[in-house]
Amino acid sequence: MEDVDFEEEEEEEGNEEGWVLEPQEGVVGSMEGPDDSEVTFALHSASVFCVSLDPKTNTLAVTGGEDDKAFVWRLSDGELLFECAGHKDSVTCAGFSHDSTLVATGDMSGLLKVWQVDTKEEVWSFEAGDLEWMEWHPRAPVLLAGTADGNTWMWKVPNGDCKTFQGPNCPATCGRVLPDGKRAVVGYEDGTIRIWDLKQGSGGSGPLTCVAANQDGSLILTGSVDCQAKLVSATTGKVIFMVRFSAQDAPGSCWLPGWDLGHL
Repeated sequence: MEDVDFEEEEEEEGNEEGWVLEPQEGVVGSMEGPDDSEVTFALHSASVFCVSLDPKTNTLAVTGGEDDKAFVWRLSDGELLFECAGHKDSVTCAGFSHDSTLVATGDMSGLLKVWQVDTKEEVWSFEAGDLEWMEWHPRAPVLLAGTADGNTWMWKVPNGDCKTFQGPNCPATCGRVLPDGKRAVVGYEDGTIRIWDLKQGSGGSGPLTCVAANQDGSLILTGSVDCQAKLVSATTGKVIFMVRFSAQDAPGSCWLPGWDLGHL
């Protein structure tokens, strides 16, 4: 891992405007109603558990599901490009690398696989144990994952160089690489969070379900099953702000924009 440049400059994004969803008349917040979709991908035979778009061009999607399958397909017409074959349990994690050259999929049993997108060939696989989450590094061909035994794994792909970050004796339920690319924040089922130095391997309530960071990585937001959201200083580890929700409004996902915190 010593030769990985976590500070590499990000290349210019292929789509500055990104995806914009226009409001549609007659569409309400329900699964019922008219189908206004432009493209439907229907090769999955059971529930779809994860979906991700390629960050470079926003032209490809990868989906994984309860049918133990994952597919890479084209957004413009729904055409299948290739199947990410070989999984033995529900595929719950899938995503493209920062430059869209690689795509990774992971199933509940802990089997992770990576394919080269242009050649459609599998280039790497690993069995890590029951999988909780998976994420690509934002600037390097490095894959991170958290497992039910509390470990956070980091691999350089495709050569397989590996480093592990041992957490408490409980599942590592969520994780995110911080914007500086040098650290990762991981949340655990016992309600603790740890910030790991990805080069050195050092780190510093109710079970956590999600985690997010602001643009400079100085603030971390966590959500937990006990209906609490906490804003934590990444420098000191102190809780800056805490909100308790009612059960029906409990945080199911975390979002922390870097420009919306001046009033706290």
